[in-house]
Amino acid sequence: MATKNLDPRIGNALQRGLVIPACPLALNADRRWDERRQRALFRYYLAAGAGGLAVGVHTTQFAIREPRFGLFRPLLELAAQEMNRADQRGDEPVVRVAGVIGRTSQALAEADLIQSLGYHAALLNLSAMTDCSEPELLTHCREVAKIIPLFGFYLQPGLGGLVLPFSFWRRFAEIDNVVAIKVAPFNRYQTLDVIRAVAEAGRDDIALYTGNDDTIILDLLTPYRFQFGGRSVERRIVGGLLGQWAVWTHRAVEMLSECHRLIAEGGAIGAEMMRRAVELTDVNAAIFDAANNFAGCIPGVHEILRRQGLLENTCCLDPSQTLGPGQAEEIDRVYRAYPDLNDDEFVRKNLEKWISK
Repeated sequence: MATKNLDPRIGNALQRGLVIPACPLALNADRRWDERRQRALFRYYLAAGAGGLAVGVHTTQFAIREPRFGLFRPLLELAAQEMNRADQRGDEPVVRVAGVIGRTSQALAEADLIQSLGYHAALLNLSAMTDCSEPELLTHCREVAKIIPLFGFYLQPGLGGLVLPFSFWRRFAEIDNVVAIKVAPFNRYQTLDVIRAVAEAGRDDIALYTGNDDTIILDLLTPYRFQFGGRSVERRIVGGLLGQWAVWTHRAVEMLSECHRLIAEGGAIGAEMMRRAVELTDVNAAIFDAANNFAGCIPGVHEILRRQGLLENTCCLDPSQTLGPGQAEEIDRVYRAYPDLNDDEFVRKNLEKWISK
């Protein structure tokens, strides 16, 4: 199926597989938007080699859309400015993804906005549609897809996502303007539902991205093979759109490149990568506050960026969103245990120029 409205260069980039950080929100001590540090964050991700940015998503805090904050459009515009600058410097265009949420009227308005600001795809969050039937959900998706290409999103139920069965994803994969899917249920069975549905639909043009921050490397290295009508079909997850990759992004780019190299070479995956997969999962448990049912997920991302000097603090728009009990100590532990996973030195060398310009 041909994809409408998408620059072929963007489609090719998505198919190759990219690091796409889910971008956090920079606030000062008064919980007001810190535009200078927000720019620095975007510059950090792009300098680290991220192939795209995802803005206005869960990690950015959905409350940015509330009238009392009024940050949705300004944040999208600021990110677009920095991506424009990166496009002028680089050979490959930066893939621009923006979150779209809410019931259909809100989602359509947001899709119109992000399309007008030059974003390439909408990461479509269905969490507001809890009372809708499967046909209603699909109708909602098709309406948004008339405006902008869709980056489908299976958000884990623990963070407010819906349980979406194979039947939903099989029909979703028939929507012509779907260009990618972020698979993030934090569940092996549900992850397989998405990949099998896309494979059965014959959609080689839908790029699969992991959002399973608890199993990033294994997702990237696993061949997903299915049998349909006597023929074997294999699909792979090619990249990630991740809150975990909002920190230590330079290392994430290296990690994805290494996964791509190992896949291209074929053969068995060595014990070293399996060890690193476990280490990264351990790190994610600390940063995402798994011990407290992910309550400190966003502040945990902020804490890493604060320690590096990219953010001033761990503040969220909601004052009740703070680090969980024992979370800071867990972050201390994984910092000590896995020093090769952080990119503190890369940030230290470049921080002043990212913040000062």
